[in-house]
Formats: sequence, structure tokens, C-alpha cells
Amino acid sequence: MSEDTVRRGARTVIPVLLITLLSLLAPGCRIVEGGATRDVPPPVTASPTSEPAKPSGRRPGVVNIKTEQDLNGTRAAGTGIVLDPSGLVLTNNHVIRGATEIMGTDTDNRRTYTAQVVGYDRAGDIAVIRLKGASRLKAAVFASASGVNVGDPVTAVGNAGGKGGKPRVVTGKVTALEQSVTARDDSNGTTERLTGLIETNAPIKPGDSGGPLLNTAGKVIGINTAASAGLSADAEEKRNHRGYAIPADRALDIARQIQRGEASTTVHIGPTALLGVKVRSNANSPGALVAEVVPGTPADTAGVPVGAAIVTFDGRAVDSPTALTTLMMAHHPGDVVQMQWTTAQGAHVSGTVRLTEGPPQ
Repeated sequence: MSEDTVRRGARTVIPVLLITLLSLLAPGCRIVEGGATRDVPPPVTASPTSEPAKPSGRRPGVVNIKTEQDLNGTRAAGTGIVLDPSGLVLTNNHVIRGATEIMGTDTDNRRTYTAQVVGYDRAGDIAVIRLKGASRLKAAVFASASGVNVGDPVTAVGNAGGKGGKPRVVTGKVTALEQSVTARDDSNGTTERLTGLIETNAPIKPGDSGGPLLNTAGKVIGINTAASAGLSADAEEKRNHRGYAIPADRALDIARQIQRGEASTTVHIGPTALLGVKVRSNANSPGALVAEVVPGTPADTAGVPVGAAIVTFDGRAVDSPTALTTLMMAHHPGDVVQMQWTTAQGAHVSGTVRLTEGPPQ
């Protein structure tokens, strides 16, 4: 077993009010911390290159994604893959998480569309969005990752650096299979455990998240989602670089579930409901401790104060922030919900809130 520290290959996040070189060097990619690998074949040493690859067969439709995140004052960028000509696009959930506005530019026809979220899976880090008004787009061609082997040459395509325009193409080889990593999103500090990933030494960079990992036939075998912290120009770091992709089979299974409208404890369909609180664990008592209340939101209207602990939501007990998030996932904008909280002074308060629309979680 080994310990990996990996950066989300991810979206790149740029502060709206302060754009500096430092913000570009510390983008919102996810870092993989303490990611223990499973029993896998020995890694194959291969020298990645940034020269454009020329895989045979049909190339996939790639979408450059940009998002606005009004609640935390940032902009983000990532990549998507066209699922069908009508404008359905597959991407990573962390690319669109927190987005109050999403724009997608199809790199084949160079048109930019407003996008809406069809659904997303927080645990699987997969999301499906729709480019409104799109038609006759060039869809990607997928292949099963079951035939992928260590040493296979691969090509990664994406919106590296969030610069838009023609997608960046890099090549490498598959260095390991069935990898498990803990990915941290630099933009908000959240972490997720991802398993069963394809590892490659192709130099995936911030902004590439949600983009395709291709086989030599130009078919999508994985969805780029994370990369090691070794993204500098240092030669040794480049040699040790590791990128991670979600196998195409798993990503498509989740995408089809979303298309069918089948919600679950981790899959949310349609617009996301907003309560309007930021919560953290409560060490002294059960519940989700309110660290911040967003002005003008349902929680603010209901009078939920900072320092209160939310203990029930929609008639169910809340014993942690995760429990509250899970209960919120079952709701949609417009739902009326009963909730209870205890104040810092120990008072028990009940209230009714009408949830509004918020960003994906």
C-alpha cells in the first residue's frame, strides 16, 4: 500500500476581485491526500509529452465549461464531453459544484451556450448538464475501460488552465488500475474518497477535469478528475506526475441514471434546493452547527441565528452536517419544510422554511 497526495486535475478557480499569478498557481483542483492504492500491477515508467496526439478514429466532442459562483465570489473552469447531439454534456460534479451560472462552449462549432444542471452524483463526482438551444453537436464515442491495461498509450484532452479555445492535448500511458485516492478541492477544502480509478502519467492539469481520457482509437475510456501536486516545470515532478480518471463505464452508468431521473441518496435530479446556512460539526451536542447565514435566504427569513444547532429537518433527526446535506438532497426549490434548532443559549425553536433554488452541491 502507498500514500498519495494528489491535486484535483480539475477545475481552475480564479477570484473575481483579485486576479493574480498566485491564484493561477493555486487553482481549484483537488489534491489527493493519503490515497492508498489497491493491489495493482507495478507502474510502468513512461515519459509523457505535451505534443498533440494523433489517435485514429473519431475524436470526441469537447466542451469548455465556465462557471460563476456568486455565493463565494469566484469563477471556475473545467471540461465536459458531449453525450448526444441535443446538448447533453458529461462532466465532473466538482466542476459545476457551487455554480450559480454555467456556460459551455462546444469546441467543434465554437458556439457558447447557457447550461442547466440535469443532475449530479456527489459520491461518484459525475454531473450531467444540458447546453440550452444546442443541436446537431458532435457526440463523443465511448469504449469500455474493462479492456484497458497497464502500459496502454492514452491521450488526455481538456481546458487546461481554463483558457478556453482549442482543447489542450497531452499523451502518456496507463501506469496503474483500480486506484483509490482522497481528493481535496482547493477552492473550498472539501474532500472525497474516489476508488477504482485509472492512473496515467499524462500531464493532466487544472481545468482538465471532466475531459476525456482516450485510447488509441480516439474513444473515451475515462473522465479526467484528479492529478498529483507535481504540476511545476521541475523535471523530476513531471516524471512522477500522476493523473486519475473515472472509468467510462461507471461514468456512463451514473449519467444514464441521471437521464432517467432516478434520484438516490447521492444522486440529485434537477435544480438544487437552498436553505442558506453554512454548517460544521457540533462537538458539544448533536446537530449541525450554523457557522454562517446567507442574507435573504430561507434560513435568514426564518430567523436561524449563527451559533444555533439544527437538530431536525423535515421531521428527521440531524446529527451532523452530512446528515443535513443528505436530507436537503431529497428536496427541490419551492418545498416547504419544518425544522428545529437550538440556540447558543439552549432555547429550542421550530420554524417553517420555503426552500429556494441554489447552486449544485
